[in-house]
This record gives sequence, structure tokens and C-alpha cells, in this order.
Amino acid sequence: MREIMRNWKIMLFAFVLFEGCKKPYNPEVISSTENYLVVEGLINSGSDSTIIKLNRTVKISDAVNVNPELNAVVTVEGDDNTAHLLNETANGVYVSAGLNLSEAHKYRLRIKTGGSRDYVSDYVPVLNAPPIDSVTYKVKSDGVDINLNTHDAVNNSRYYRWEYDETWVFVSDYQSVYKSNGDTVLRRDLINDEIYTCWRSNASSVITLGSSAKLSANVISDASITFISRHSEKIRHKYSILVRQYALTKEGYDFWQNLKKNTEQLGSIFDAQPSQIKGNIHAVNNPLEPVIGYVSVGDFSVKRHFVDQRNLPAWIDPNNSGCKLGSYLYAFHDPNTGEVVNQVDQYINFNKATRGPIIPVEGIQSPGAPKIEGFKGSTPECVDCTLRGTNKQPNFWQ
Repeated sequence: MREIMRNWKIMLFAFVLFEGCKKPYNPEVISSTENYLVVEGLINSGSDSTIIKLNRTVKISDAVNVNPELNAVVTVEGDDNTAHLLNETANGVYVSAGLNLSEAHKYRLRIKTGGSRDYVSDYVPVLNAPPIDSVTYKVKSDGVDINLNTHDAVNNSRYYRWEYDETWVFVSDYQSVYKSNGDTVLRRDLINDEIYTCWRSNASSVITLGSSAKLSANVISDASITFISRHSEKIRHKYSILVRQYALTKEGYDFWQNLKKNTEQLGSIFDAQPSQIKGNIHAVNNPLEPVIGYVSVGDFSVKRHFVDQRNLPAWIDPNNSGCKLGSYLYAFHDPNTGEVVNQVDQYINFNKATRGPIIPVEGIQSPGAPKIEGFKGSTPECVDCTLRGTNKQPNFWQ
């Protein structure tokens, strides 16, 4: 549910945009000083942690995007009179270790804010997601479609939601075998100070849903999870995706479907029009107060898949990065040790407008010369991949 806060703000903007096509409109919600509670998270019924994030809505005109709800008392309650307290670990983030809840009971979330306002969700059943059968991909003319297959043999749910984390490896335009501290140029430690190969990760930001309710069998086949353009650096070498599958009640599915329509499918008169997003969380003392979010209970299933460029078509894109490798350093050597002790920036054959830091890449040595006379280099964004990712290989990487 990480995208609820962002989507709510988009939805408020959509209301203004849509009405603005017909006549001037200044909705009360834009000027209102009310900060509505936003609840994000899943009550995990298994051994994994339950993480609930509490925020307050902000106006579109506000400079800040996040307004955490601090010092709240958050409790998971069962209809068997059990209670599990969550601890605040960060700004507006409340966590509990594995709850291992019984599937024979229903559970809800109770929130008492620091301002003594009470909120409670409806009791909902435990719905554990069935295993993901497979994550696959299909090669299209313009890229790669990532798909998912699943089924529920016991028919606990016919409604699903998916999230994913994607990771890919990428390389810099140039591999540097030297480094400079400003006074000297030294050989780079390519094991402990490697800046050519990095990994980058991204979390899904769209709502992806599926249902087998209208099918005779509880089977989901080739559900589209995401699409990767052939021009994306994500699939230039190797790509990995970890998909999380959640089972939903019919009411939970309707909530997410409504949220998706209000935040992702607006823009023309033929798209779904803005409507109120009603979840299952209520203000105890003011039933009319809007509360944003839907609390589900259950355990999710996961599946990881890799896409190797060697198994894709020979898509070759021109290098439009604008990076240049120039001769720019001429070195002075210590007559006793032969080490480089100083250097002068000559900007020979290099973009004269680039006056920022330069990372040495390779040495320059004339034929027959006993020592390296200078270096070729480029700007950090062309050489140092850690500016956009990490050079620490993930432990799941193949």
C-alpha cells in the first residue's frame, strides 16, 4: 500500500483538473485545513512482520509530501479478544514481529492517535495468498512483458493484488583503473573500489490487480505485471523481478479497483471519473470523517525471476549518453620513486566547458616512453556507477 499517499494527492488534483474543463471550481477539499488519516499496510498473519504506516493527507499546494502520524497506539485485535501491540520504529511506521494468527478468527486494526482520536477497521478474515506458480516473460517487438501465473486449489480467494521489486545490473560508459585524490593518481583497487558495475532497484508504483471471479476455474494465466521497453537499461545486461502476491476479499478488491481508477485512469472524458474512495477504516467519534486505506489480513507469497540479455533479441541502441573520454592530465614524477606526485589539468582534446571533477580512466604512454605521461578521463557521471546505484552485489543475484 506504499502508493496510497501519492495516489490520494493525484486524485485530489484530478478532481480540480476535471472540473476545470467545464467551469471555474474551487473545491472545499483544496482549501480545507483538515488532515485526513491515511493507513497503509497489511496485517501479516504469518511469521513475517506486520508493518503499518500512518500519515496525514497534505494539500496539493503544500511543499511537503509526507505528514507522518506520530506517537499513536496501534493494536491488532481479534474477535477472540486477543490483542497485539505494534511499536513505533520510525516516523509514522508501526511494527510487530510475526503474529502467527489463527485462520479461524477475524482481525481488525485499532488506532489511537497522539491527539486522542480513535479509529478502527472492520473485522476481516485471514486470507493467505496461494503460491505463485510462475513468473515468465514474453518478448515483444518493442520490449519485454513480465507475466504471472497462479491458481488457488482451495478457492479461498478469487481476487488478487500484486507488487514487485525490480533490480538490474548496469555499467558505466568507461571503466576506471585509476583514482585521484587531487594531488596524486594511483592504481584503483578493482575489488574494493570498483565503480564500473552496479545494481539498481525500484519498487512498483502502480496498482496491479487480477480476478478469476468470472472464470470457471480459479486460475490466473499470463497476468501482466509490468512492461520493460527494449530501450531500457534494465534489460541491457540482466534483470530480476521479485513479485509479491496478496489475496483480497471482494470488498478489498473493489477498494483497490476504485483507487486505481481514480489515480491512474483519469485524463479524458472517456476515462473513469473521480469518485469517493471508501475503505474499511472508520473514525470512532465522527463517522463522517474520511479515512483513507483498506486493512487486509493474510500472508503473501513471493516469486523471483531473472531475464538475461543473452536470451533476448540483439537489440542495439546507440549510446546517447553524451559521455566523452578526453586526455586531460599530464603527470609529474618523483625522480627517486617514479611515483606520480602532481598533475596539471590541460583539458587536451576535451570538452572545455566541462570544468567539474574528472575521474582518470586509463594511462597515456608514448611509444618507447618509460613511464605513463598522463591520463585519459571523464566526468563522474560517465565513470562512477555508484552515483546511480550500489556496487555491492545483492545476495540473491545469480
